[in-house]
Amino acid sequence: MTSRTSRSRDFATSTHARPTARDYDYYEQLYNPDAHVPDQPHVPVRTKSRQKAAAIVANLTDEAMGGEAGFTTTYNPARHEEGWLMSSLGLFYANDLITDVLAMVKGGKEATVYRCRGTRAAEYDIVAAKVYRPRQFRNLRNDKMYKEGRRVLTADGRPVKATDQRLIRALNKKTAFGKQVEHTSWLMYEFTTLQQLYAAGVAVPKPIATSENAILMEHIGSADITAPTLHEVSLAYPEAQALFDTTLIHIERMLAAGMVHGDLSAYNILYWEGEICLIDFPQVTYSLTNSNARSVFFRDVQRVCEYFASQGVDSNPRALAYTLWNRYETQREADRLAELSRHAPTDEE
Repeated sequence: MTSRTSRSRDFATSTHARPTARDYDYYEQLYNPDAHVPDQPHVPVRTKSRQKAAAIVANLTDEAMGGEAGFTTTYNPARHEEGWLMSSLGLFYANDLITDVLAMVKGGKEATVYRCRGTRAAEYDIVAAKVYRPRQFRNLRNDKMYKEGRRVLTADGRPVKATDQRLIRALNKKTAFGKQVEHTSWLMYEFTTLQQLYAAGVAVPKPIATSENAILMEHIGSADITAPTLHEVSLAYPEAQALFDTTLIHIERMLAAGMVHGDLSAYNILYWEGEICLIDFPQVTYSLTNSNARSVFFRDVQRVCEYFASQGVDSNPRALAYTLWNRYETQREADRLAELSRHAPTDEE
């Protein structure tokens, strides 16, 4: 029986065609749905921009081949996807958390989700792996707005120290290393957010582990089917009203934990067997430290209300958002006053 280590070596040293400028078009088409790429065959034009594009794809492939990988999968990835996928999930395989990749579940601009076979160590027979796109092609919109008040996180989820001048310089100069640090920070914010929200009783997938480029988490659905999003579901009125009330409860629980989803809508809420589950948290906004938090929260509530209105549920989005936000503000002020009273000097002092 071939060992995992030897299979990893075989994969890493196998021969692959060197990427060309045309491969760059393929990457753009695969990972950027908005890209306009001509379908017909063409002869690559040897311009500086094309040569630079080819170099980017070559770099992506070289990075992907550098990781530990080598397990065979039921899912058959495309040639351009294989190295990136195996490199991203190789650590989970090596740590005995997954044994197989069964299917691609969802492709997006920031990440692709795969359904995988889990192990006893992962605690689930079926798990979901969210693999971030190659960082050269990631395109998080208005990321400065979401990053306000968020410290950069290291690979172990800890804030970068202000004394780490080398890392700070890399971030400021936007070097290759600095971009990798930013990429890691986005991933770790999603993972640590899942940990905190799961512990707070918010309906989110249970986080399991991270690698340099992926998050492993509880899979919502069955061995053959991943739960659809609310956007894909039509609900009868009684169930729609009940799920609307449940969704507001979990939005408020997030707010009580000091967090706003940042991109909540029917596209980011899963539906399975009468229950909901909130997903996709790379743009989480912190209500205490981000000046945009209130407007982002109101937008999240508005989008949720719009979906449930399409299912027959009447609501006043702005009034709901005001009520929830003011309740949070009142509680926060009460907590602040309680903290002050605990530290206030007594008459005996």
